[in-house]
Amino acid sequence: MNLEMKNIFKVFGPVTALKDVSFAVGPGEIHGLLGENGAGKTTLMNVLAGTFPQDKGEIIINGKTVSGMNPRRAGAMGIRFIHQELSLCNDLRVYQNMFLCGEFAYGPFISKKEEIKRAQEVLDYMDTGISATTLVGELETAKKQLVEIARALLFKSELIIMDEPTTALNTREIEHLFTIMNRLKGEGVSFIYISHKMPEVFEICGKYTVLRDGNFIETGEIKNIDEQRATELLIGKTFVAAKLKDTVQESGKTVFKVDGLSGKTFSDVSLELRKGEVVVITGLQGSGTDELATALFGATAVTGGTVSLTSGQLDLHSIKRVMQSGVAMIPRNRKERGILPHLSIRQNNSLAYFVVKHKKLFVSPKEEHERFLANRKKMDIRAGSDTDPITSLSGGNQQKVILSKWLEIDADVYIMDNPTQGIDVGSKFSIYALVNEMAREGKSVLLFSTEFPEIQQVADRCIVMYQGRINTILDRKDITEVKIMAHSTGAQG
Repeated sequence: MNLEMKNIFKVFGPVTALKDVSFAVGPGEIHGLLGENGAGKTTLMNVLAGTFPQDKGEIIINGKTVSGMNPRRAGAMGIRFIHQELSLCNDLRVYQNMFLCGEFAYGPFISKKEEIKRAQEVLDYMDTGISATTLVGELETAKKQLVEIARALLFKSELIIMDEPTTALNTREIEHLFTIMNRLKGEGVSFIYISHKMPEVFEICGKYTVLRDGNFIETGEIKNIDEQRATELLIGKTFVAAKLKDTVQESGKTVFKVDGLSGKTFSDVSLELRKGEVVVITGLQGSGTDELATALFGATAVTGGTVSLTSGQLDLHSIKRVMQSGVAMIPRNRKERGILPHLSIRQNNSLAYFVVKHKKLFVSPKEEHERFLANRKKMDIRAGSDTDPITSLSGGNQQKVILSKWLEIDADVYIMDNPTQGIDVGSKFSIYALVNEMAREGKSVLLFSTEFPEIQQVADRCIVMYQGRINTILDRKDITEVKIMAHSTGAQG
């Protein structure tokens, strides 16, 4: 497919999201679309996918101008958009999700047998290990992502848009995805690849286009730039990979203690977190870190062990009591766990406050508004009106609202589960700086992460898990990428 988008403008109320943006992709091409959160990448792709129309500009496909683009027409033309936030129905089976709004039917009757057969062929082609008849709700997040991709391949798309497709995938699954993409590229399929992970962009993409603040900045061959130059283009200034943490934070007494905690995917976990300390927990997918994070907050049942604060043992049977005891959690997966999509920015910002601190009979819109204004300034949240829906914000700004929501309760201990997942480099550094500032103010942070640069920016100590157990605990002076990987894979332990 030959795609040209010429001089695209898109305005949402007082905000001009796209300003005279042009973009082009050729057949058999993997094109990286780069930019910080709020740069206009997703808006441009939503215009292409027919989610909403452009205000000005043209979409030209195979030399013909296309007007009146909508999702059904885009699909019929071979354009598929795999969104960053999963859009599967957990109560339906895999094959039903794959054929949703494109059912295989004979007249008024849907052929369940044929749908299962065709869906399974695609799943097997991708070597997913997923049965087409499995209930989607029973799949882990990584498998759900593969189903999203399989759904795009099912209808033999000519142009596939991928928005942060590897966020929930491990290294092996990413390599497998890239193998599939290169195979399809050889068959003439084109990809628009949106990612904040620079190593991935440089590995899989042949071309790049950079957007910033709704403006077109630059396009070219990926081989002609490096990661340093790409980052400078994204943020509009010379980027210095600042080392935010040079020394170990001086910490105080133990404020959070875990003794022999066990659950479905982890066992006998014991650790201590001191006042003013940042401890990072890391491990490969399947190491037990995902469930451990939620178990420490009372969101996942444990089978043994205890968690204690200075005030006594934590009641893990009630999330509300955990919060009232002075523990907060920034969860992974914004869409599923972090936001309430039908509420406004202001309401999402106040949710944790209402649970822990609100004592009045009625909610004051004025106080809610003032609370948001303070957080917008502190977190640099880029939003118009706080009465807009939370879904109107970019992913990075949604994440900032989630963080500000939990900061409102002024907890002593913050559990952060991959807090920079799927956000741009500028927002990541803002969060690293915030975590270090929280530690200096005496807050204690238990941060789950699989990204070494992130660990290096914030960790006083690093706990590495392997097969559900703690394999080692590294002091800051001993933290290296080689050591973390060795302990994560069991090569050392």
